[in-house]
Amino acid sequence: MKKIFLVACLTIFAFTASFAQRLAYVDSDYILKHMPEYVSAQKQLAALSEQWQKEVDSRYQEIDRMYKAYQADQVLMTADMKKRREAEIVDKEKAAKDFQRQKFGPDGELPQRSTNTLKPIQDKVAKAVQAVAESDNLDMIFDKNSEVIMLFANPRYDKSAEVITRLGLKPGVLAK
Repeated sequence: MKKIFLVACLTIFAFTASFAQRLAYVDSDYILKHMPEYVSAQKQLAALSEQWQKEVDSRYQEIDRMYKAYQADQVLMTADMKKRREAEIVDKEKAAKDFQRQKFGPDGELPQRSTNTLKPIQDKVAKAVQAVAESDNLDMIFDKNSEVIMLFANPRYDKSAEVITRLGLKPGVLAK
């Protein structure tokens, strides 16, 4: 009986040892904040978004002004004049919504520019992460900021500084 128990324990130990993996994690936010090109890209995208948002706000303010003027003049208008002004307001509102969708919608210009601007930076980080994984002989590297829930992370497995170094940057010196 002891032999069977010993064999079973050794088998289980050998089985689990063969599946042992070397894991590490990185903090992508920390890495990206150290990259001047990422910080610059974020500022450019924010400025563009702000500019377009002002344009959207301006269009809606114009619509609001037109509607208030319509309400004030409504008593003096004929039915035909009312229809024309209402159609004009509806057309302006539709144009404003189309502009907003064109700039900010899922297939809009801002998401496309964001993807085009950030993709090369993300690819650069991915290559650096892969290089760190290969040089440290790691099986997996998780991103601390992704959807994977990490309930505990021992700091000794944090490879973020190594990725920053691999990118040719200095850890601890944030980009401006």
